[in-house]
Amino acid sequence: MTSHTYRQLFRTPEFTPLFLSSAAHTAAQTVGALALGTLVHRATGSPLLSAVSMFGPSLAQVLGATVFLSGSDRLPPRAALTGLSLAFAAATAVLALPGLPVAAVFAVVLLQGLIASLGGGVRWGLLNEILPKNGYLTGRSVFNIMSGLTQITGYAAGGALVAVLSPRSVLLLAALLYAAAAVVVRLGLTVRPPRASGRPTAAMTRRTNAVLWSSRPRRLTYLGLWLPNGLVVGCEALFVSYDPGAAGTLFACAALGMLAGDVTVGRLLPPVLRGRLATPLLLLLATPYVVFALRPALPVAAVCAAVASVGFGASLVQQERLMALTPPELSGHALGLHSAGMLTMQGVGAALAGTIAQLTSPAVAMAVMALASIGVTATLAVAGREARALVG
Repeated sequence: MTSHTYRQLFRTPEFTPLFLSSAAHTAAQTVGALALGTLVHRATGSPLLSAVSMFGPSLAQVLGATVFLSGSDRLPPRAALTGLSLAFAAATAVLALPGLPVAAVFAVVLLQGLIASLGGGVRWGLLNEILPKNGYLTGRSVFNIMSGLTQITGYAAGGALVAVLSPRSVLLLAALLYAAAAVVVRLGLTVRPPRASGRPTAAMTRRTNAVLWSSRPRRLTYLGLWLPNGLVVGCEALFVSYDPGAAGTLFACAALGMLAGDVTVGRLLPPVLRGRLATPLLLLLATPYVVFALRPALPVAAVCAAVASVGFGASLVQQERLMALTPPELSGHALGLHSAGMLTMQGVGAALAGTIAQLTSPAVAMAVMALASIGVTATLAVAGREARALVG
């Protein structure tokens, strides 16, 4: 894959505004989550509540995936993405209100998760639609690279802003970034019809989910996208309670590692080799976090976080396989189910890690979650070999 291919992506109509709006959305999520996690940790001192406040929206994704996901292919993309960004802007502004009770914070956080459950399918389905055939992995790798760079700068800047200003001021900045994403979508994308006909309903969502889940190869692909990733994000959710003063540094290093993994998988590796690396990358994703059981100092912890996050590149390989197994008219729904399931498991992982940390310590909890991820990856690898043997 050459750099010319990447240049061609930005010459594709509508790719650039979709890219820029997603960058603003990611920046808002990054600085907003760090500010909210810091705010809740200062108010409660609880590793569990701090972790859930940052990743709690993900917990509501499972409900959204069973109710709203049919809208991924049945709503006009521009209107849907504009509305989603504006809804996030309003919800984040509410989180910045002084004196908001912790219970109300979590109610808003869960509402954000319900809203977000539709966003992944709309955004990635549109990306798959506007790019040439077989261009999805290349395009998604560019988005992942952007996400990594945005998170690196966002967590570093967010940590500094939280220290200089206040968490509530940073939440207001996040709300403005969401609003900017809405403006870019509204002005930069053209009006497109929905990819599928029919009215989005909960019944249609459940039927399509059942169709997607009925294939054993797709089931295993979904589980590989959701479970190892979610357990490792549980480790990341404990960065604030592991070292409150250096959480921004740890998040930034993790984002740097994710960037390196996405560049390597999406740009440098040939397809023949890339297809065989999903399991090794998932093992790399978890293994460095076992070191946290020794409670390493910040330099070692930062290196471990960076090296581990290279393994997030496995998701590009798995998404490419998912698209090969899915009919085009269901691409948005399939990618939305992937996104919703992944974020749900990240929320579950954050809650589980926070609970273990509450009972033991953040360092022990991170090692436990890493070992669980390694075990799940090994189990899925064996199941995948058995499935291929049966087909053969």
